[in-house]
Amino acid sequence: MAQPNTAWDHHPEPLTVTSAPVPEYGSGSLADLLPTLAAGLGVPGMTAAISELAPADRNCVFLIDGLGWEQLRAHPEDAPFMTSLLATSRGGTGRPLTAGYPATTATSLASVGTGLPPGVHGLPGYTVRNPDTGELMNQLRWQPWAPPGAWQPYPTVFQLAHKAGVHAAQVSSPTFESTPLTKVALSGGTFLGRLTGEDRMDLAAEQLAAGDRSLVYTYFAEVDGAGHRFGVDSDTWRGQLMYVDRLVQRLAEQLPPRSALYVTADHGMIDVPFDEEHRIDFDEDWELSAGVALLGGEGRARHVYAVPGAANDVLTCWREVLGEQFWVASRDEAIAAGWFGPKIDERVHSRIGDVVAAARDDVLLIASEREPKESAMVGNHGSMTPAEQLVPLLEVRS
Repeated sequence: MAQPNTAWDHHPEPLTVTSAPVPEYGSGSLADLLPTLAAGLGVPGMTAAISELAPADRNCVFLIDGLGWEQLRAHPEDAPFMTSLLATSRGGTGRPLTAGYPATTATSLASVGTGLPPGVHGLPGYTVRNPDTGELMNQLRWQPWAPPGAWQPYPTVFQLAHKAGVHAAQVSSPTFESTPLTKVALSGGTFLGRLTGEDRMDLAAEQLAAGDRSLVYTYFAEVDGAGHRFGVDSDTWRGQLMYVDRLVQRLAEQLPPRSALYVTADHGMIDVPFDEEHRIDFDEDWELSAGVALLGGEGRARHVYAVPGAANDVLTCWREVLGEQFWVASRDEAIAAGWFGPKIDERVHSRIGDVVAAARDDVLLIASEREPKESAMVGNHGSMTPAEQLVPLLEVRS
């Protein structure tokens, strides 16, 4: 596989809207993975954007929530099997993809499942304003509820593959079977719920063998949970990495003939220190809160919705206060720079903040009163830094 764009290897200077390292939509992003695999399966309308992936009759995507490219490379002793897939001397084909902006679970899962960038599928953040109600909507928990089919109207790649005669299946926790996020992002074919990782791996292998052409998805959440609660590189996080490494090997060793397994993730993660220098509290900062009607997104990827007529003042203030640590853009600037992809659907335009702020340094814009749980997390993600944005794409073929 090709090597990553070197623009991701260093901080761009100075911090301007156009200096942010925009995700590689159309050639090397999460949104390009399933369409590439589906194109190889002969699904109409799909494009093989990741050109170096050779077609296979049976394809499985194993998504590990929260395992970034940089975190995997930093812990070879805890993930020996996945690390072996990085080593070119062993025939490894590992490379990074870019998650898409923001690098957060709801956005990334929608990008994976629909094959569309955030500006089209319409889940452009952890929380965003619903233009129909004026309320903040949490797109991971789907609260307050909104009609899923209107919020994200496009078919998933699994639905298109199933329609084309490909055996499509998702193997995940039973908890996710009926959630709106699953419905809009990952539905199509058969959903099979299993509680343990081992059962999921065994069933994913069975599902691959169930068709002459197969497209299977499976998922593991606990690396992300450990990072949020205890931090990347904590003993708990390392333990989850060791466990999921064994799961990847278990699945790889059961691949039926003519199969390809792709291991990836939805985002990486960084730890942010608990001090006033690194954690700026919106709820206690009168400058940042002036003129703001709603604060959306998350600590490293904020959507800021201004009161009517105050958008320019809010943009000016946020740039003055945060401009050395965040890329701060107006909605139109972020769209023009391609942060959310090369195209923005009309229904998505007003979900994006009047001001969009993406952290570059190891800082967090918390909201201690309105977001107490999120503000207490050790590990965080969302922005366009390599630690958050780059996710692995590891390949095993049989």
